[in-house]
Amino acid sequence: MNVFDLAALRPRLPSPLEPVADERFARHGVRLLLKRDDLIHADLPGNKWRKLAPNLRAAAGRPVLTFGGAYSNHLRATAAAGRLLGFPTVGVVRGDELAGKPLNASLAACAADGMRLHFVDRATYRRTSEPEVLAELLERAGEREGCWVVPEGGSNALAAQGCTELGRELRGRADVAAVACGTGGTLAGLAAGLGDGARALGIPVLKGAFLGERTAALQEEAFGGPAGDWSLDERFHFGGYARVPPDLDAFAQDFEARHGLPVERLYVAKMLYALVALAGEGAFPSGTTVAAVITGRPQSPASR
Repeated sequence: MNVFDLAALRPRLPSPLEPVADERFARHGVRLLLKRDDLIHADLPGNKWRKLAPNLRAAAGRPVLTFGGAYSNHLRATAAAGRLLGFPTVGVVRGDELAGKPLNASLAACAADGMRLHFVDRATYRRTSEPEVLAELLERAGEREGCWVVPEGGSNALAAQGCTELGRELRGRADVAAVACGTGGTLAGLAAGLGDGARALGIPVLKGAFLGERTAALQEEAFGGPAGDWSLDERFHFGGYARVPPDLDAFAQDFEARHGLPVERLYVAKMLYALVALAGEGAFPSGTTVAAVITGRPQSPASR
């Protein structure tokens, strides 16, 4: 399969938009919709498809080098894309203590899909955007020439541009579009695509007030300046990335039982929890339609 032949992967686009009856919203006059981006593609679900597709077109079959932690959904999606489309992939993994140890299920899936894994210490990982550090990593990976580099989480200007289609699919159908955020690329594009009269709400899943600046910078790179109406609510990270305390897990189990939707814990559960809390606080006026973007599916217990 040719790397340009992304349509041959038969993505489900536009993704379904499903209304759900939930009294926690209805009692406040709020209508909840689920934007099922998790159904776009089995191996490249949700925002992974939307962010990777424009980068893969730009890579044009060249090796792709990218970055992530030990449980990175982005690394898994990139590795799967390499297998499906026939191009080499390299994953730079945060944490040199993992080198030489048995791979967890997530990294094992990457390796099974042909991704070459390179483990780096955390101090170096924080500097991977620096040209000299990146050059050294490319040298170590044997990809100094002709390699396409995609940042952690897949968020760059191309990714933000790719995510504008998500906003366009929701134009006129939602007043608020909410999405869980890790690196800001999906939020940047979602807001740009929504158009006038609607706003994008980002729920960061990491601690630290950095995502607003990062999202604004991505919009500058992708669109030349601010685009669309967006905001962040940073109260719902539950202690940081990959933290799933019992109350969050209980909420996710309850949502699954109510609506028959498998709830991914690291991103989607936090976003849905935030929306229930915000509805209870009266943050959405009566008559508001809220679309919750479901960006991924749960991993198996072994790979969480």
